[in-house]
Amino acid sequence: MPRLPAHAVQPGLSPLANVRNLVAVASGKGGVGKSTTAVNLALALAQDGWRAGVLDADIYGPSIPTMLGLSGRPDSPDGKTIEPMRAHGLQAMSIGLLVDADTPMIWRGPMATSALTQLLDSRWDDLDVLVVDLPPGTGDIQLTLAQKIPVAGAVIVTTPQEIATLDARKALRMFEKVNVPVLGLIENMAVHVCSNCGHAEHVFGTGGGERMAAQYGVPLLASLPLDVAIREQSDAGVPIVAAQPASAAAQAYRGAARRLVEALQARPRAGRPIPTSLL
Repeated sequence: MPRLPAHAVQPGLSPLANVRNLVAVASGKGGVGKSTTAVNLALALAQDGWRAGVLDADIYGPSIPTMLGLSGRPDSPDGKTIEPMRAHGLQAMSIGLLVDADTPMIWRGPMATSALTQLLDSRWDDLDVLVVDLPPGTGDIQLTLAQKIPVAGAVIVTTPQEIATLDARKALRMFEKVNVPVLGLIENMAVHVCSNCGHAEHVFGTGGGERMAAQYGVPLLASLPLDVAIREQSDAGVPIVAAQPASAAAQAYRGAARRLVEALQARPRAGRPIPTSLL
């Protein structure tokens, strides 16, 4: 399969030498399923043949190790940089792999952002796309990512309800202000279909993601279902895209991944990449 070329990032930055495209997955608020979306999106990219990885940038609440069923500690061949761990065809890194599961990260902003840059400097193996799962909100981690780390684009995750899209708008506007293109929106928990009778119910309302996408002129990459299997598989360490690739939910993630790649490919190509050690 051909490789995905590197695409343009913020002015004054160049793509990393070992990561062709870094895509940030963000939300304005917690509880919208951002991490679950990020992991399944990365898995869908890998299933489509791209070399994909996922970086857990939620320093205070890392969940990627649990979702991918990862345990143990990553290796450091040179004693300076860390080898990403691998699961279900993905390269993965998280602060959760370096500390005990019940250890709280009681850090001020500068320490958290320093941890992010060290995690990013892992020994990624020539990735087409690195999906970065950001913490919710628009704080220090997001600002560091936008100002110092070359980002090819961002994906905003929201639920259909108005209170969620209000916060998602803030995340979208933040990326606009720091010259990071928003590649699209993903509307999560859009519809629940009863497993007994087949009745479809819009638990969190309808059309919020579609209205927001139209208002800001960005693509709606997918409207994902509210499906108990998505939660169960994430808790089990085998996300739905890996566990049930033929399911309707997995196919929805696959569609989102393909539209994400299309949005990336519509962007200008990048210049010469730079090594992470120069960040």
